[in-house]
Amino acid sequence: MQNHHIPHSVKKSSSPLDVINNLIPSDHPAVKRFEKLTDDLDDFLDHYLSFAKPYVPAIGRFLIVATFLEDSLRITSQWKEQVYYLATYRHLYEWVVKLFLFLNIVGMVSGSILVILRKQPMISSLILISIVLLQGLAYGLFFDPSFFLRNISVIGGLFLSLSDSLVIDKRALSMPGLPMLETKDYNKKYFLLAGRIMLLVLFLTFTMTISWSFMNSLIILIGFLSCVSIAIGYKTKFAAIILTFLLGVHNCWTNHYWTYSYKDTRRDYLRYEFFQTLSIVGGLLLIVNTGAGELSIDEKKKKF
Repeated sequence: MQNHHIPHSVKKSSSPLDVINNLIPSDHPAVKRFEKLTDDLDDFLDHYLSFAKPYVPAIGRFLIVATFLEDSLRITSQWKEQVYYLATYRHLYEWVVKLFLFLNIVGMVSGSILVILRKQPMISSLILISIVLLQGLAYGLFFDPSFFLRNISVIGGLFLSLSDSLVIDKRALSMPGLPMLETKDYNKKYFLLAGRIMLLVLFLTFTMTISWSFMNSLIILIGFLSCVSIAIGYKTKFAAIILTFLLGVHNCWTNHYWTYSYKDTRRDYLRYEFFQTLSIVGGLLLIVNTGAGELSIDEKKKKF
């Protein structure tokens, strides 16, 4: 049988990121100006906010689990109401409800503490993700679009936290003058990719709840472009900073539960929305700190 020569360019298949990267006109003047702007912003933040950089991952992890800590406090303070609702309207045995709520409190508090301290990252993430899924099942909220999409984003934040805890910094693995070492922990780059994409499901929830106007349309356009940028890993830190700012302002502007009295039923709902959004902001902060990871256009541009 004849051995036909196949060109290397044909044999090697392009990944989706390669295709997207080739679509970006890197030589275009507008693209060059944009990339210079983002590089200058990164340099500015590194120079003037370098004192805060060591604390950003811890703050991000704390914000990610903020909704779980708030929920554990909510269940504790509203124990009778929670038991009554699940037993009466969800038709569950009372002892099952009490056991379920108790395990939720223990799981959320212990899992959150482990995430903040970066201890047992896989176990703590699985505990909190399981609680999200079980609560959706117990409260019958799986078919509520807002609940489903928002909690997908929260799970994405947990994936980012898991990746932040498991991926070893390459600089710590290399000796001066020697090439950087690869470890099996770099397989966790997939958690970072999944976390980026799942976190951005929040954008769909955002567009479902926001009232349409010129200003809101402009915010949605900027948010959409930032989401796409984070998903493909192009100028990820810049996009994450923009989205963190937009989401933080929107959260305080819309979900200001502290302005309502304790007797107002809207206070409880807005507090839930506020802390869930805060968890997603925490995930974005981790992206600001670490970047997009290996599976991104940013990383490809560094190599070539």
